[in-house]
Amino acid sequence: MFLFIFMLEKLKREMQELSDPKRAEVNKWFFKTGPGQYGEGTQFIGVGTADKRRLAKKYIDLSLEEVQKLLDDEVHDFRFLGLVILTNKFTKSKDKKIVDFYLKNTKNINNWDLVDLSSYKILGEFLRDKDKSVLYKLAQSENLWERRIAVISCFAFIRNNDFKDALKISEMLLEDEHDLIHKAVGWMLREVGKRNQSVLEGFLKNHYKKMPRTMLRYSIERFEEDLRKKYLCGEV
Repeated sequence: MFLFIFMLEKLKREMQELSDPKRAEVNKWFFKTGPGQYGEGTQFIGVGTADKRRLAKKYIDLSLEEVQKLLDDEVHDFRFLGLVILTNKFTKSKDKKIVDFYLKNTKNINNWDLVDLSSYKILGEFLRDKDKSVLYKLAQSENLWERRIAVISCFAFIRNNDFKDALKISEMLLEDEHDLIHKAVGWMLREVGKRNQSVLEGFLKNHYKKMPRTMLRYSIERFEEDLRKKYLCGEV
């Protein structure tokens, strides 16, 4: 126990040594931390992604109790690091305990990068051959980030040419009001299309006229220009 406390303190010191106030200010702008924005009040110390990933490998043996302290930290950089450590732990062990821990911490997975770096690698990978009802529950959440976790987790299935749940959850989120969900759904639909364009077009022909513009643009990004223009003009 004392060893893990020492490791956590050492990790935090290393993070502080790598902090960059200028990068922190850029991050506050990039992640929309102003009043009324999706990341309102989020704090940064400005540690680069490569450094955080390097430290995550170094400290992969932190206990879940210590990872919890990282996830509870008000500083985004520490939550990011905690999720990378958790992702590395799951990749190594495939332990359901880590998935349960992840689901109990959705309140701390509260920005798009935190969702995107972890959801499909932990929750999605675990659910590939299991009941996926938890994703449908998350997709109906009032919490923006839980809805994004639901759709981005589907990337694990899409990468294995299993599109069913990605399409169903995308359909559930067609009328979502948040731009970050429009982008997430569009991204996942584009990934479906990269593997099977006919499946994507079958979905689009039923839904594209009512899809938010951003969602549609993301989903058809890899289409030939003429076909893309037809979808954007409503001529398909």
